[in-house]
Order: sequence, then C-alpha cells, then structure tokens
Amino acid sequence: MFAGELESMENKKGFEIPAVPAVLLSIISVQAGAAIAKGIFPVLGAMSTSALRIVLSAFILLLVNRPSLRDLTGTQWKTVALYGLTLGAMNLIFYMAIARIPLALGVALEFIGPLVLALAGSKRMKDFLWVILAVAGIALIAPWGHNGLDLIGVLLALLAGVFWAAYILLGGRISKMMDGRKAVTIGMIFASLVVLPVAIGDGLIIHLKPWMLLSGFALALLSSAIPFSLEMYALRKIPSKTFSILMSLEPAVAAISGLIFLHEYLSFYEWIAVALIIIASAGVTLTAKQAAPVAPEA
Repeated sequence: MFAGELESMENKKGFEIPAVPAVLLSIISVQAGAAIAKGIFPVLGAMSTSALRIVLSAFILLLVNRPSLRDLTGTQWKTVALYGLTLGAMNLIFYMAIARIPLALGVALEFIGPLVLALAGSKRMKDFLWVILAVAGIALIAPWGHNGLDLIGVLLALLAGVFWAAYILLGGRISKMMDGRKAVTIGMIFASLVVLPVAIGDGLIIHLKPWMLLSGFALALLSSAIPFSLEMYALRKIPSKTFSILMSLEPAVAAISGLIFLHEYLSFYEWIAVALIIIASAGVTLTAKQAAPVAPEA
C-alpha cells in the first residue's frame, strides 16, 4: 500500500522522494504518533493505548501484505513468535514509561539498549567514550533528588531498551528466514497476543469509545504503517550506516514533538542528557566496523 504508493510516485514524471527526507519524515511520523498516544493516555491508559496501536497495526498489515501462513516451518514459527512477543512487550513497556516521564526522555533512555548492543564485545578505547557519554546522559536524567522525574518511568524506559536490543537481534535472525514484510505482519499478530490480555485487564473494553478507533487508526498509521514504508524505501537508497545516524536524531525529534503537542518542557540538564545520548548513538555508528544495529520500532 504505502510502499507501492512510494514506488509509483517515484516512477511518475521522474519524481523521486530523496532518501534522507524520507527517513526524517519517518522519524517525525513515529514521534507524532507517540504524542497522539500519550494524549489518549488520560482517557484510555497506556496499556490499552498500546494494545489499540498494535492490534490496529496488525489489522492494517494483514490487509496490505496478506501473508501466507501455510508454508512456514516449525523453526520459522518459533522465531517469528518470539520476535512478535518481544515486539509487543517492547511497545507496551515503552508506553508505560512515557506515561510517567516526558516523551523525549523515554525515547533517549530507550536508545541505550541498541547502543549497548552495538558496543557489546568491543575492546577499543574510543568506544568507551560513547559509553561515558551515554552514562553521563543517564546520570543527568536519573531522579537523584527532587527533580520531579518518576524512577519507575526511567526504569521502564531502560527496560524497553533491553527489549529493543532483543528485537533487533531477533529481527536480524528472522530476516534470514523469511520475507521482511511477512515477518513483521505475523510478528504483529503475536505482539497483539501480548498486549490484548493486559489491556483487557486494564479496562480496554470498558473505556473504549467509538471515536477512539479513529485516533487508534491514526496512531497505527503514524507509528507503524507510514514510517515502516518510508524506512524500507530509504534503505534501498542510502547505506545502513547513514540510516542509523539519522535514526539517532529520534530523541531530539521526540523532544520537539513533546514540546509542540504535549507541552512537555525539558530542563537544561535534560536537554544536555538527550544531546549526549544522541551523540553517543551517532558516534557508535560512525566508528563501528559495521553499521550499528539501530532499527526502527516496528
């Protein structure tokens, strides 16, 4: 659907979407979706909002991709199931985190997971610089005193980063076994199995109103369908290292999105923390022997 539209736009009258703006639009779309999600939290709650996003995203992907399930092997089923369950847990925990702390700080802290994964096993001295910068960023965000930050929210964001790192590893494994679109679509179905029971227990059925479905579809499009298509398009045009560097800008875009849509104002030290984590993430990508495994959040 969206990927096909991008290709048709590329073919019409020589028009072509530049790859770098496509990635930036993808990042803006994701963070705008996160802002919409957080705006629904007071009515629906973080858990139910997460379920709304994932279930409707799965529905959209099923309609667009229509994956065949008959030819999957046992190994493929096990891997894609684990991939989807990890994806569901990651999104659920992240939404629970940004319900407690500003969006920008949640995104920045979640980035620690892929950053640590990229540095795992490295013994080069220059890589320790990125570790120091990331740790400094966490130290500035951490609620040492009475700075108003929620400790549980900070810990949840870091835990979401752990699941993001696991999602990247599983995504790399499943991409060697089956088509990417098929994997994401089936993965979203398994992700729905994680979030739906939790959301129903949290009162999804009681609190869900018809108008929320419109917000849910907008959330699913902005957070999943549109950015996924833009990123797949961009990755055909630019090196993965360039893509990863651009993805490192997500915490900054999240800060701007939080400011515009949610009126979340960061302190001076929190802005510095976000900047340090962005520099650490971009630095890992620039100095890595291979592109750092920073991947979009499905």
